[in-house]
Amino acid sequence: MMHPEHIKELILAGMACEHLELDGDGQHFQALVVSKEFVGKSRVQRQQRVYQSLKEKLDTGELHALSFKTLTPEEWSAQRG
Repeated sequence: MMHPEHIKELILAGMACEHLELDGDGQHFQALVVSKEFVGKSRVQRQQRVYQSLKEKLDTGELHALSFKTLTPEEWSAQRG
């Protein structure tokens, strides 16, 4: 079972994030990832980028249920009003 803080650390170690929220119950996790790296990228390319940060844990099955929303800083700002 993984702790949300550990997953957050893995994402932050693997990519530059302006904002990152992560919540979960040890098996299922939800994340909001805001990064300049997403500018000009499709939704699939953004997801692939986040998955790169977590590849080892996904490959071993230690992490298997993660849903997330990926936004650029501008998109995040617009959503927050």
